[in-house]
Amino acid sequence: MGLIKFAVPKGSIEEATFKMIEQAWQCSVSGRGRIYRVKIADPDIEVKILRPQEIPTYVQEGFHDVGITGKDWIRETNADVKVLLDLEYGKVKQVIAIPEFFEFNSLDELIDNFAQNKKTLRFSTEYLKSTSSYIKSKESYKKYFGDLEPTIVTPWSRTGNNKMVEIFLSFGATEAKPPEDVDAVFDITETGTTLIQNNLKIIDQVMESTAVLIANKDALKDPIKKEKIIDMIVLLRGVVEARKKLHIFVNVEKDNLEELLRILPSLKGPTISNLSKEGWYGVNTIIDKNEFIRLIPTIRKIAQGLVILEPSQILSMDKIILDDKDEIKFD
Repeated sequence: MGLIKFAVPKGSIEEATFKMIEQAWQCSVSGRGRIYRVKIADPDIEVKILRPQEIPTYVQEGFHDVGITGKDWIRETNADVKVLLDLEYGKVKQVIAIPEFFEFNSLDELIDNFAQNKKTLRFSTEYLKSTSSYIKSKESYKKYFGDLEPTIVTPWSRTGNNKMVEIFLSFGATEAKPPEDVDAVFDITETGTTLIQNNLKIIDQVMESTAVLIANKDALKDPIKKEKIIDMIVLLRGVVEARKKLHIFVNVEKDNLEELLRILPSLKGPTISNLSKEGWYGVNTIIDKNEFIRLIPTIRKIAQGLVILEPSQILSMDKIILDDKDEIKFD
Protein backbone atom coordinates (compact mmCIF):
# COMPACT_ATOMS: atom_id res chain seq x y z
CA MET A 1 0.00 0.00 0.00
CA GLY A 2 1.35 3.41 -0.95
CA LEU A 3 2.20 6.10 1.54
CA ILE A 4 0.33 8.86 -0.34
CA LYS A 5 -3.10 8.55 -1.95
CA PHE A 6 -3.18 10.87 -4.98
CA ALA A 7 -6.46 11.74 -6.79
CA VAL A 8 -6.19 13.01 -10.36
CA PRO A 9 -9.00 14.38 -12.54
CA LYS A 10 -10.88 12.59 -15.28
CA GLY A 11 -12.25 14.57 -18.20
CA SER A 12 -11.18 17.78 -19.89
CA ILE A 13 -7.88 18.20 -18.03
CA GLU A 14 -7.06 14.50 -17.74
CA GLU A 15 -4.59 14.44 -20.65
CA ALA A 16 -2.82 17.61 -19.49
CA THR A 17 -2.60 16.21 -15.96
CA PHE A 18 -0.95 12.97 -17.06
CA LYS A 19 1.43 14.88 -19.30
CA MET A 20 2.53 16.94 -16.30
CA ILE A 21 2.89 13.86 -14.09
CA GLU A 22 4.98 12.11 -16.73
CA GLN A 23 7.25 15.15 -16.98
CA ALA A 24 7.50 15.50 -13.22
CA TRP A 25 8.31 11.86 -12.45
CA GLN A 26 10.19 11.25 -15.72
CA CYS A 27 8.11 8.16 -16.40
CA SER A 28 5.13 6.81 -18.30
CA VAL A 29 1.82 6.39 -16.50
CA SER A 30 0.80 2.75 -16.84
CA GLY A 31 -2.81 1.65 -17.14
CA ARG A 32 -4.13 4.84 -18.72
CA GLY A 33 -7.36 4.43 -20.66
CA ARG A 34 -8.17 1.03 -19.17
CA ILE A 35 -8.55 1.40 -15.40
CA TYR A 36 -9.13 4.07 -12.78
CA ARG A 37 -6.07 3.07 -10.73
CA VAL A 38 -2.92 3.90 -12.67
CA LYS A 39 0.73 3.60 -11.68
CA ILE A 40 3.69 5.96 -11.79
CA ALA A 41 7.34 5.28 -11.08
CA ASP A 42 6.99 5.86 -7.35
CA PRO A 43 5.87 2.97 -5.12
CA ASP A 44 4.97 5.40 -2.34
CA ILE A 45 2.18 7.03 -4.36
CA GLU A 46 -1.18 5.44 -5.20
CA VAL A 47 -2.94 7.24 -8.06
CA LYS A 48 -6.68 7.09 -8.63
CA ILE A 49 -8.71 8.84 -11.34
CA LEU A 50 -11.84 10.67 -10.16
CA ARG A 51 -14.11 13.40 -11.45
CA PRO A 52 -12.66 16.83 -10.62
CA GLN A 53 -15.96 17.78 -8.97
CA GLU A 54 -15.42 15.06 -6.36
CA ILE A 55 -11.75 15.56 -5.61
CA PRO A 56 -11.94 18.59 -3.25
CA THR A 57 -14.46 16.86 -0.98
CA TYR A 58 -12.67 13.50 -1.04
CA VAL A 59 -9.35 15.17 -0.17
CA GLN A 60 -11.05 17.18 2.59
CA GLU A 61 -12.49 13.99 4.08
CA GLY A 62 -9.11 12.24 3.99
CA PHE A 63 -10.04 9.59 1.42
CA HIS A 64 -7.04 10.96 -0.48
CA ASP A 65 -4.01 12.86 0.82
CA VAL A 66 -3.46 15.04 -2.24
CA GLY A 67 -5.30 15.75 -5.46
CA ILE A 68 -5.40 17.83 -8.60
CA THR A 69 -8.60 19.72 -9.35
CA GLY A 70 -9.78 23.13 -10.54
CA LYS A 71 -10.06 26.23 -8.38
CA ASP A 72 -13.66 26.42 -9.60
CA TRP A 73 -14.54 23.10 -7.92
CA ILE A 74 -12.83 24.05 -4.66
CA ARG A 75 -15.02 27.14 -4.60
CA GLU A 76 -18.17 25.23 -5.57
CA THR A 77 -17.71 22.57 -2.88
CA ASN A 78 -16.34 25.01 -0.28
CA ALA A 79 -13.85 22.27 0.60
CA ASP A 80 -11.52 22.81 3.55
CA VAL A 81 -8.27 21.83 1.81
CA LYS A 82 -4.81 23.35 1.45
CA VAL A 83 -3.90 24.66 -2.00
CA LEU A 84 -0.22 23.78 -2.41
CA LEU A 85 0.61 24.81 -5.96
CA ASP A 86 -1.00 26.49 -8.97
CA LEU A 87 -0.20 24.14 -11.86
CA GLU A 88 -1.06 26.83 -14.42
CA TYR A 89 -2.91 24.66 -16.92
CA GLY A 90 -6.60 23.97 -17.50
CA LYS A 91 -7.22 27.71 -17.66
CA VAL A 92 -10.91 28.53 -17.96
CA LYS A 93 -13.26 31.38 -17.11
CA GLN A 94 -16.55 31.06 -15.29
CA VAL A 95 -19.06 33.24 -17.09
CA ILE A 96 -22.71 34.18 -17.35
CA ALA A 97 -23.98 33.89 -20.92
CA ILE A 98 -27.38 34.63 -22.47
CA PRO A 99 -28.94 34.33 -25.95
CA GLU A 100 -27.32 36.83 -28.28
CA PHE A 101 -30.68 38.42 -29.15
CA PHE A 102 -31.26 39.43 -25.50
CA GLU A 103 -30.60 43.16 -25.18
CA PHE A 104 -28.78 43.03 -21.85
CA ASN A 105 -25.11 43.75 -21.15
CA SER A 106 -24.80 42.51 -17.59
CA LEU A 107 -26.42 40.15 -15.12
CA ASP A 108 -27.70 43.14 -13.16
CA GLU A 109 -29.61 44.35 -16.23
CA LEU A 110 -31.01 40.86 -16.82
CA ILE A 111 -32.23 40.46 -13.23
CA ASP A 112 -33.68 43.96 -13.19
CA ASN A 113 -35.69 43.43 -16.39
CA PHE A 114 -37.12 40.06 -15.37
CA ALA A 115 -37.99 41.30 -11.88
CA GLN A 116 -39.74 44.43 -13.18
CA ASN A 117 -41.77 42.32 -15.59
CA LYS A 118 -42.49 39.69 -12.91
CA LYS A 119 -40.97 36.93 -15.07
CA THR A 120 -39.20 33.94 -13.59
CA LEU A 121 -35.50 34.02 -14.48
CA ARG A 122 -34.04 30.56 -15.10
CA PHE A 123 -30.38 29.46 -15.17
CA SER A 124 -28.68 26.20 -16.15
CA THR A 125 -25.35 25.20 -14.59
CA GLU A 126 -23.18 22.48 -13.09
CA TYR A 127 -22.14 24.99 -10.39
CA LEU A 128 -25.24 25.29 -8.24
CA LYS A 129 -23.71 26.96 -5.16
CA SER A 130 -21.42 29.27 -7.11
CA THR A 131 -24.30 30.39 -9.33
CA SER A 132 -26.57 31.07 -6.37
CA SER A 133 -23.87 32.99 -4.53
CA TYR A 134 -22.98 35.11 -7.55
CA ILE A 135 -26.59 35.96 -8.36
CA LYS A 136 -27.22 36.99 -4.74
CA SER A 137 -24.18 39.30 -4.83
CA LYS A 138 -25.75 41.49 -7.54
CA GLU A 139 -27.30 44.81 -6.48
CA SER A 140 -30.41 44.24 -8.60
CA TYR A 141 -31.06 40.93 -6.85
CA LYS A 142 -30.71 42.53 -3.41
CA LYS A 143 -33.03 45.35 -4.50
CA TYR A 144 -35.89 43.06 -5.53
CA PHE A 145 -35.38 39.93 -3.47
CA GLY A 146 -33.29 40.86 -0.41
CA ASP A 147 -31.93 37.79 1.35
CA LEU A 148 -34.18 35.27 -0.37
CA GLU A 149 -32.38 32.19 -1.68
CA PRO A 150 -32.74 31.40 -5.40
CA THR A 151 -34.59 28.14 -5.98
CA ILE A 152 -32.19 25.32 -6.86
CA VAL A 153 -33.78 22.52 -8.86
CA THR A 154 -32.27 19.04 -9.28
CA PRO A 155 -33.92 15.71 -10.18
CA TRP A 156 -34.04 14.81 -6.49
CA SER A 157 -34.68 18.09 -4.68
CA ARG A 158 -35.93 21.66 -4.83
CA THR A 159 -34.49 24.13 -2.30
CA GLY A 160 -34.64 27.90 -1.81
CA ASN A 161 -37.50 30.32 -1.26
CA ASN A 162 -37.33 32.62 -4.29
CA LYS A 163 -39.47 31.18 -7.05
CA MET A 164 -38.71 34.12 -9.33
CA VAL A 165 -35.08 33.00 -9.82
CA GLU A 166 -34.48 29.31 -10.50
CA ILE A 167 -31.22 27.45 -11.01
CA PHE A 168 -31.39 24.08 -12.76
CA LEU A 169 -28.65 21.46 -12.44
CA SER A 170 -27.04 20.69 -15.80
CA PHE A 171 -25.50 17.31 -16.55
CA GLY A 172 -23.53 18.68 -19.50
CA ALA A 173 -24.09 20.53 -22.78
CA THR A 174 -25.12 23.52 -20.69
CA GLU A 175 -24.72 25.87 -23.64
CA ALA A 176 -27.52 24.03 -25.48
CA LYS A 177 -30.21 24.86 -22.89
CA PRO A 178 -31.14 28.47 -23.84
CA PRO A 179 -33.45 29.90 -24.96
CA GLU A 180 -36.11 27.17 -24.81
CA ASP A 181 -35.31 25.71 -21.38
CA VAL A 182 -33.56 28.53 -19.53
CA ASP A 183 -32.73 32.20 -19.98
CA ALA A 184 -29.05 32.13 -19.02
CA VAL A 185 -26.17 29.78 -18.26
CA PHE A 186 -23.41 29.86 -15.67
CA ASP A 187 -20.64 27.92 -17.41
CA ILE A 188 -16.92 27.64 -18.03
CA THR A 189 -15.15 28.54 -21.25
CA GLU A 190 -11.60 28.71 -22.57
CA THR A 191 -12.10 30.99 -25.57
CA GLY A 192 -15.86 31.58 -25.72
CA THR A 193 -16.05 29.88 -29.13
CA THR A 194 -18.52 27.16 -28.10
CA LEU A 195 -20.84 29.74 -26.56
CA ILE A 196 -20.73 31.84 -29.71
CA GLN A 197 -21.42 28.78 -31.87
CA ASN A 198 -24.53 28.19 -29.77
CA ASN A 199 -25.73 31.77 -30.27
CA LEU A 200 -24.83 32.92 -26.77
CA LYS A 201 -22.97 36.00 -25.57
CA ILE A 202 -21.04 36.54 -22.34
CA ILE A 203 -22.37 39.29 -20.09
CA ASP A 204 -20.42 38.65 -16.86
CA GLN A 205 -17.11 37.00 -15.97
CA VAL A 206 -17.24 35.44 -12.52
CA MET A 207 -13.72 34.06 -11.96
CA GLU A 208 -10.71 32.47 -13.65
CA SER A 209 -9.76 28.93 -12.77
CA THR A 210 -6.68 26.74 -13.23
CA ALA A 211 -5.67 23.30 -12.08
CA VAL A 212 -4.14 23.25 -8.61
CA LEU A 213 -2.48 20.71 -6.32
CA ILE A 214 -4.38 20.40 -3.04
CA ALA A 215 -3.77 18.48 0.18
CA ASN A 216 -5.70 17.17 3.15
CA LYS A 217 -4.77 19.30 6.16
CA ASP A 218 -4.37 16.31 8.47
CA ALA A 219 -2.01 14.65 5.98
CA LEU A 220 0.25 17.69 6.25
CA LYS A 221 0.46 17.14 10.02
CA ASP A 222 1.89 13.66 9.52
CA PRO A 223 5.72 14.18 9.37
CA ILE A 224 6.33 11.29 6.96
CA LYS A 225 3.49 12.18 4.60
CA LYS A 226 4.43 15.84 4.79
CA GLU A 227 7.96 15.14 3.52
CA LYS A 228 6.62 13.06 0.64
CA ILE A 229 4.12 15.76 -0.27
CA ILE A 230 6.93 18.34 -0.31
CA ASP A 231 8.81 16.08 -2.74
CA MET A 232 5.71 16.10 -4.95
CA ILE A 233 5.57 19.89 -4.83
CA VAL A 234 9.23 20.09 -5.89
CA LEU A 235 8.69 17.79 -8.88
CA LEU A 236 5.48 19.42 -10.10
CA ARG A 237 6.79 22.94 -9.54
CA GLY A 238 9.80 21.97 -11.66
CA VAL A 239 7.49 21.32 -14.60
CA VAL A 240 5.51 24.53 -14.05
CA GLU A 241 8.72 26.58 -14.07
CA ALA A 242 10.25 24.70 -17.02
CA ARG A 243 7.26 25.52 -19.22
CA LYS A 244 8.09 29.22 -18.86
CA LYS A 245 11.76 28.87 -19.77
CA LEU A 246 14.16 28.12 -22.61
CA HIS A 247 17.62 26.61 -22.33
CA ILE A 248 19.95 28.26 -24.83
CA PHE A 249 23.49 27.44 -25.94
CA VAL A 250 25.47 29.99 -27.91
CA ASN A 251 29.05 30.34 -29.19
CA VAL A 252 30.73 33.74 -28.97
CA GLU A 253 34.13 35.26 -29.66
CA LYS A 254 36.15 36.59 -26.74
CA ASP A 255 35.73 40.22 -27.89
CA ASN A 256 31.91 39.89 -27.71
CA LEU A 257 31.68 37.80 -24.55
CA GLU A 258 31.15 40.66 -22.09
CA GLU A 259 28.46 42.25 -24.25
CA LEU A 260 26.62 38.94 -24.51
CA LEU A 261 26.77 38.39 -20.75
CA ARG A 262 25.35 41.88 -20.15
CA ILE A 263 22.16 41.09 -22.06
CA LEU A 264 21.65 37.46 -21.06
CA PRO A 265 19.30 36.80 -18.11
CA SER A 266 19.78 33.55 -16.18
CA LEU A 267 18.59 31.64 -13.12
CA LYS A 268 21.83 32.12 -11.17
CA GLY A 269 24.47 32.92 -13.78
CA PRO A 270 25.43 31.68 -17.25
CA THR A 271 27.80 28.73 -17.62
CA ILE A 272 30.87 29.67 -19.68
CA SER A 273 33.30 27.16 -21.19
CA ASN A 274 36.29 27.33 -23.54
CA LEU A 275 35.75 25.95 -27.03
CA SER A 276 38.39 23.97 -28.91
CA LYS A 277 38.90 26.96 -31.20
CA GLU A 278 41.07 29.53 -29.43
CA GLY A 279 39.36 32.80 -28.60
CA TRP A 280 35.84 31.29 -28.62
CA TYR A 281 33.55 30.47 -25.72
CA GLY A 282 30.40 28.47 -25.24
CA VAL A 283 27.70 30.06 -23.08
CA ASN A 284 24.60 28.27 -21.83
CA THR A 285 21.85 29.67 -19.67
CA ILE A 286 18.14 29.55 -18.85
CA ILE A 287 15.95 32.44 -19.99
CA ASP A 288 12.26 33.32 -19.81
CA LYS A 289 10.42 32.48 -23.02
CA ASN A 290 9.08 36.01 -23.22
CA GLU A 291 12.68 37.33 -23.30
CA PHE A 292 13.66 35.28 -26.35
CA ILE A 293 12.36 37.53 -29.14
CA ARG A 294 13.85 40.60 -27.48
CA LEU A 295 17.30 38.99 -27.32
CA ILE A 296 17.48 37.54 -30.84
CA PRO A 297 18.49 40.74 -32.73
CA THR A 298 21.48 41.33 -30.46
CA ILE A 299 22.57 37.70 -30.23
CA ARG A 300 22.41 37.39 -34.01
CA LYS A 301 24.92 40.24 -34.39
CA ILE A 302 27.50 39.19 -31.80
CA ALA A 303 27.30 35.39 -31.54
CA GLN A 304 27.07 32.18 -33.55
CA GLY A 305 25.64 28.69 -33.27
CA LEU A 306 22.54 29.36 -31.17
CA VAL A 307 20.84 26.16 -29.94
CA ILE A 308 17.47 26.31 -28.17
CA LEU A 309 15.97 23.56 -25.99
CA GLU A 310 12.76 23.37 -23.99
CA PRO A 311 13.57 21.90 -20.56
CA SER A 312 11.16 19.31 -19.20
CA GLN A 313 11.90 20.26 -15.60
CA ILE A 314 13.76 22.93 -13.68
CA LEU A 315 14.27 21.95 -10.05
CA SER A 316 15.52 25.05 -8.28
CA MET A 317 15.94 23.10 -5.03
CA ASP A 318 14.80 26.03 -2.94
CA LYS A 319 13.82 24.85 0.49
CA ILE A 320 10.05 24.42 0.79
CA ILE A 321 8.71 25.21 4.24
CA LEU A 322 5.25 24.30 5.48
CA ASP A 323 4.83 26.26 8.71
CA ASP A 324 2.42 25.64 11.59
CA LYS A 325 -0.38 27.22 9.57
CA ASP A 326 0.48 25.04 6.55
CA GLU A 327 1.61 28.14 4.68
CA ILE A 328 4.05 27.35 1.87
CA LYS A 329 7.27 29.32 1.62
CA PHE A 330 10.16 28.87 -0.81
CA ASP A 331 13.46 29.68 0.91
